[in-house]
Amino acid sequence: MNKENKLVPSLPRGFQDSWGSDLILKKKLLKIIEQNFIKFGFSPLETSPMEYSSMIGNSLAEDEENPMSDIYTFDDDGTDISLIYDLSVPLARFYSQNYMNLPNPYKRYQMGTVFRREKSSNGRWKSFEQCDCDIVGKFDIKQANSELINVIGSTLISCGLKKSDFTINVSNRKIIQGLMDQLKIFDEKQKKKVLRAIDKLDKKGFGLKGVEELLKKERRDASGAVTKGANLSDNQAKEIIDFLKIKDLKDLSKKIDNPLTKQGINELEDLFDILNYGDYADLVKFDPKICRGLDIYTGFIVETNLNFEVKNPKGKIVEPGSICSGGEYLVTKFKGDPFLGSGISIGISRLVWCLSQKNKNEVDEQKPVLVCIMDEKYLDKYYELLNILRNNGINSEIFLESNKKLSKQLDYANRKSLKIALICGENEFKENKITLKNLQGEKGNNQITIQKENLVNEIKKLI
Repeated sequence: MNKENKLVPSLPRGFQDSWGSDLILKKKLLKIIEQNFIKFGFSPLETSPMEYSSMIGNSLAEDEENPMSDIYTFDDDGTDISLIYDLSVPLARFYSQNYMNLPNPYKRYQMGTVFRREKSSNGRWKSFEQCDCDIVGKFDIKQANSELINVIGSTLISCGLKKSDFTINVSNRKIIQGLMDQLKIFDEKQKKKVLRAIDKLDKKGFGLKGVEELLKKERRDASGAVTKGANLSDNQAKEIIDFLKIKDLKDLSKKIDNPLTKQGINELEDLFDILNYGDYADLVKFDPKICRGLDIYTGFIVETNLNFEVKNPKGKIVEPGSICSGGEYLVTKFKGDPFLGSGISIGISRLVWCLSQKNKNEVDEQKPVLVCIMDEKYLDKYYELLNILRNNGINSEIFLESNKKLSKQLDYANRKSLKIALICGENEFKENKITLKNLQGEKGNNQITIQKENLVNEIKKLI
């Protein structure tokens, strides 16, 4: 191939590779999360990464002119199919197909990759992993929602967070829906814009002022870009802003008087009563601005936020957003009776990013011991040592070039940040001894020679 035709190695914008300590931490957290889901009685499910586009729907997009603009869609021999943008839609389709053969309620967990056509300028990834657990079918909703909150608390603490590190914020969609009815906001498109405006309250550069602008005619950001608003009247916008300032359920019930809002408040009060039976009630707070941007939610909603500072790669403190969110929904899009669902989703990439910045979450990568090759004629003996280590549960590898100098082999070990190198030459083999080099020890005092029969015990002391 001509030099001019050679490819430049690069990734499409919005996608990323993972390696090193972050990937080790991610895999560790995935195991912890899965163990917690199983502990709470959830069963595993895997679904297809693609669905019929008609199944996917358009509840994600904000572009009214192109409702599928945020979803990757392809023509498959005349049929539109799409990459999934969350794990909830595949669950709904699967349950609708198989509910006769599933327990009621059906409690499933799923961990998988989702795809979203995010704009490259907003810093979001176009492909990322989610860890979901849902309860679907027929059940007592307040008990189910309480159990999901217990899952959140237990899982995040198992991942290494303290109770003081995070807050589980809850609300109920019926509260804001009732307020919109009271304010005579009946147009569905207008309602969506109101909910999405509120959902942006905690985003950088918004605040109450930005939300108010989105509730009215339009909002112009720092770059000059204009976002059309919900076109509410000044009084309607003021009532919603005043609502967002309320922090107590009792105060809310005094200030907003309509049946739907009252129902939402009562459901939250029932939820708090049941939470007192568990271990995590002290972590849960009512927050009126929690409304979730997606249209699917019908009642209980939850967002979990961190209480410690997080920095971006440039060292600037940023708002990481919710690390675990979800809520209650009703599935009506498929043939047959509607069914109730409630679930949560943990953003594993965001959780890794945040936890990697806490000192207490140093990752134990369980680095291997390196068996160095000093003389090719003893290759069988080096492999004998390698097998002894592996058979005793010690991660180990042998250097894969027998003609390299020891300095090159140790350079390889240092590049991998290995802790121990095993060095044996002719003298060691004659005397049935082995030299262990502590690659992270102090120079001049980082090497010992031991009897071969003590190999396993001595290495376990060092690792």
